[in-house]
Amino acid sequence: LVGILTRRDLKFLKDFNVPVSTVMTRTNLVTGPANTTLEQAKEILQRHKVEKLLLVNKKGELAGLITMRDIDRVQQYPLSARDRRGRLRVGAAVSVHEYERVEALIAADVDIIVVDTAHGHSQNVLDTVRRIKKKHPIDVIAGNIATAKAAEDLIDAGADAVKVGIGPGAICTTRVISGVGVPQVTAIMDCAAVGRKHKVPVIADGGIRQSGDITKAIAAGASSVMIGSLFAGLKESPGQLVIYKGRQFKEYRGMGSLGAMVKGSAERYGQRSSEEKSKLVPEGVEGRVPYRGMLSDFVYQLVGGLRAGMGYCGTRTIAELMTQGRFVRVTSASTSESYPHDIQITKEAPNYSAAVAFED
Repeated sequence: LVGILTRRDLKFLKDFNVPVSTVMTRTNLVTGPANTTLEQAKEILQRHKVEKLLLVNKKGELAGLITMRDIDRVQQYPLSARDRRGRLRVGAAVSVHEYERVEALIAADVDIIVVDTAHGHSQNVLDTVRRIKKKHPIDVIAGNIATAKAAEDLIDAGADAVKVGIGPGAICTTRVISGVGVPQVTAIMDCAAVGRKHKVPVIADGGIRQSGDITKAIAAGASSVMIGSLFAGLKESPGQLVIYKGRQFKEYRGMGSLGAMVKGSAERYGQRSSEEKSKLVPEGVEGRVPYRGMLSDFVYQLVGGLRAGMGYCGTRTIAELMTQGRFVRVTSASTSESYPHDIQITKEAPNYSAAVAFED
């Protein structure tokens, strides 16, 4: 460590053609050992009245940097998923033919590898999971699947979690194009029974249209859910904001849509992106979803709905809901009475959209 260059050092600098060594702060540096915790860093920064703490190893080499902004973020978002070094956890999806990418991701300190294909119960997926687990002590999620046998085989191959869902997504056409799929709640129940036996979590991927669907998925045995279309309408999502019939929408396309397959997702469906458009067989569509505002506000409503569902079921934890939830058969008539009826809605609630209910 020879010094530190911050915005303060550059603020009034007129000549930017000089070496960094002549501009940086080289003396009176505030440092800490490489294993400094955030709480220890907070005390050091407060004691020295500085905003940046340099972490050095026993050789005096730079090993890291902790700033007041880092500490503020941790305090502002205490429930964020972070590793032991305070970094946000990151997962990466790979196909069965991208082992070089797996090696590069692990070298970059990725936390989780997701072997992600439309047909997770295939020999290529099983072989890929075994290969990764044999060489690296990293958590591997594998999917997508929809049967107990598939869950059993993936777990035997070394999967640390399995992803369940063949065709339940809002933009997925797999079931009608291929004729293959299992109703999502049934698939979750079947796979979760195997997961409980081996103490391996099940992730419900697809079919979440309202916050209540999260409650149902967990009650069926899922330990977590993946959400696509609901988040696609948020400000932070990459889709373009459009106006249609006086309402705001965001464009949304599935990985199995023709547009996405041309751009590179075809391999997930056992096809090649290099093929001509006419040679690709899409398993998804492109469309638009209602604009839903900011992510933080929307997630608050989703969590609130889940908490309400847990309260109605008398469960205090996710684990209790996974084992104590009970299901009853619902007819189409009772489904319609579950939504607002016999009224013209004049003001929508932040956690309910009449447009989405109509689509359901």
